[in-house]
Amino acid sequence: MKKTLALLLTTALALGLSLTACGGTTSGTASTPGTESKGEVNVYNWGVYIDESVLDEFTAQTGIKVNYDTFESNESMYGVLKNDGASYDVVIPSDYMISRMIEEDMLEPLDFANIPNFSDIDPALKNPDYDPENLYSVPYMWGLLGIIYNTTLVSETPTSWATMFDAQYSGQILMFNNSRDALGVALKYLGYSYNTTDEAQIKEATDLLIKQKPLVQSYVMDEIFEKMQSGSAAIGAYYYGDYLTMADVNPDLAFCLPEEGTNLYVDAMCIPKGAENKANAEAFINFMCSTAVGTANVEETWYSSPLLSVREELDPEVSEDPYAYPDEELLAKCESFKNLPQETLTLYDGEWTRLKLASN
Repeated sequence: MKKTLALLLTTALALGLSLTACGGTTSGTASTPGTESKGEVNVYNWGVYIDESVLDEFTAQTGIKVNYDTFESNESMYGVLKNDGASYDVVIPSDYMISRMIEEDMLEPLDFANIPNFSDIDPALKNPDYDPENLYSVPYMWGLLGIIYNTTLVSETPTSWATMFDAQYSGQILMFNNSRDALGVALKYLGYSYNTTDEAQIKEATDLLIKQKPLVQSYVMDEIFEKMQSGSAAIGAYYYGDYLTMADVNPDLAFCLPEEGTNLYVDAMCIPKGAENKANAEAFINFMCSTAVGTANVEETWYSSPLLSVREELDPEVSEDPYAYPDEELLAKCESFKNLPQETLTLYDGEWTRLKLASN
């Protein structure tokens, strides 16, 4: 299917066509040979989270060069932007981090006249809690967190976050290498909210992670792909879209949603305050919301698309996958991260340091 999409994109370009989304909105104007450069756009995205061929398509259609960098966590991205936010024109943080960046005046309001493909976004994902007036963000992908496990190395089918703390898998467990996700796993296992501000609960979660530390093979982000695909680890907490990519390589892998509940997240495209190429950034966001480009990105990453027209293009085995596009019953078991008060964020930083400095 990916090859078919690549052919579609190439054909559209060769014919000088603009890519259209639902309702006839366009992703940009195709350029002609010899058209001079129309500047650049600097994009900062998660790793392993795009079909990179679409970046060349954007340049070919618009004349705008894409400079593309990646980050591994919301917190590392936030640190880079806090120090030099104007160096990027498009960033793709998660829900709770967008809320924090709005509160700290780190984002530019979007001109939606330049993003007509926004009309194709699922209404359920518009005006979210993290951006209630939908002034600063356009959803890029969304999905669920769960446990990925190797069926040849795990004796029983996991049903609980308890599997991540099971001593029989010592040296075979992969844990998130960022504070919000790692502490979130422990909080949820203990029966607490991801968004608790209770100091005692957060410290209890850290204590649990310190107890788990001798069992952990490695704290990872994108490194989980190689480790799970190669069979060098048995268990890891990660995202369903990434599980589908890994299982394509290693069919021994399986996925479960823990009975205690899990995280539902949305990553969205935003423009940092003071971005030098705002018009180009809005053109890029609009392009990313076109049907063909959205479909190409889903088929490369297997994350869930917020674009209604993309869901119509996907094979039924994908569009009807209950973990990719869950029903209300499953969604009721999920909780999204919210921005936390500064006092709690400071506590998180201290507790994360306490975990990392703890001896095995």
